[in-house]
Amino acid sequence: MIMAAYGLYSHIQSNRRRSVALLVGLFLLVYVLVYAGALVAEGLSVDADLDTLMRLAWIDFLQAAPFATVGAAAWVAIAYYFHQTMIDALTGGREVERSEAPRLFNILENLCISRGIATPKLKVMDSEALNAFATGMTAKQYSITVTTGLLNRLDDAEIESVLGHELTHIRNGDVRMMVIAVIIAGAVSFFAELIFRLWFYNGFGFGGSRSERRGGGGGGAGLAILIAIGLLVVAYVLSFIIRLALSRSREYLADAGSVELTHNPDAMISALRKIERRGELERAPSAVMEMCVDNPREGFGELFDTHPSVDSRVAALIKFAGGHDPGPLALPPPASDTDDSEVTPGGPWGAENAPNEASGGAADGPPGPWSEPAASSGRSPPPADPAAGPWGSHRGD
Repeated sequence: MIMAAYGLYSHIQSNRRRSVALLVGLFLLVYVLVYAGALVAEGLSVDADLDTLMRLAWIDFLQAAPFATVGAAAWVAIAYYFHQTMIDALTGGREVERSEAPRLFNILENLCISRGIATPKLKVMDSEALNAFATGMTAKQYSITVTTGLLNRLDDAEIESVLGHELTHIRNGDVRMMVIAVIIAGAVSFFAELIFRLWFYNGFGFGGSRSERRGGGGGGAGLAILIAIGLLVVAYVLSFIIRLALSRSREYLADAGSVELTHNPDAMISALRKIERRGELERAPSAVMEMCVDNPREGFGELFDTHPSVDSRVAALIKFAGGHDPGPLALPPPASDTDDSEVTPGGPWGAENAPNEASGGAADGPPGPWSEPAASSGRSPPPADPAAGPWGSHRGD
């Protein structure tokens, strides 16, 4: 019997603590970047010993800290309200109504009703890739985005399992935490790039007169710049480690939560096998890929992967939920690519052939169940019985 993974209390509380820690870490990383920028600016402007340069950089940092705090807070606020708009712009996701995707709406609503939870928004992304992800910071913002490739290649039970996986991420607080991690990565990248641009475009022109006032000929500028570059590298690496520190157990728990919602471990396993190595969203940045059902962008083995391998996830489902692993699966053709030998051009009612038959022309395929028998046709169509429709012969004799 699989453990209760949907709404696992300890995991939810852990995610809340991590979310707070991530926000605190964001401001600390921004302060490190600001001090690094101040240090390199002083190093380029003043010819003094290292202690003097670090003291001057600290004074500059104290003056700039309020502005950095406001900037970081504004970044968080903008991301809080507009992160979904930005993600949609990057991925091409669009919100759909029930009339556009009744199958998807019915599956999601059945899952939500079974647990008495609010139904998140549904978005569709035009892509042949097989993937899905959830976003949002509050109940009013939560949404699930699926690709058209996933809708075309997975059956209803498998789609239900994928939606259950994303609902578990929402309920367990994984989505909120991942969005915060994306905000941190974006903020660190933005401030780091801003500092680099200031260095290369304005750095060598910083306060020549200050050099004359403060200069002491200590020759510590080179060392100060090296320290500043080291701080920038540390900040960037820490932002990367923060994302890796988001425990990969969330994917195991989301798989287990999906099985808890659907009572169908085989569907979750077959969905993972179909999505495996087919989930690359070309337009999506790495931060978005980290929120997907599967992230095919691998690191060194599994050391730097944000998701455990599909094999590991399937093995966990088999061990704890009793599912069956069919192994790697070949995809069925999408509905639009079905072989012509299976679906005739005219369809079962012979819609395309009706005008030709009315005008005395030869039909393009065998007649449908309500079409007129081809009594005068001398053609020999592919079926064994030349006059047989999809439900048998129409000839009276």
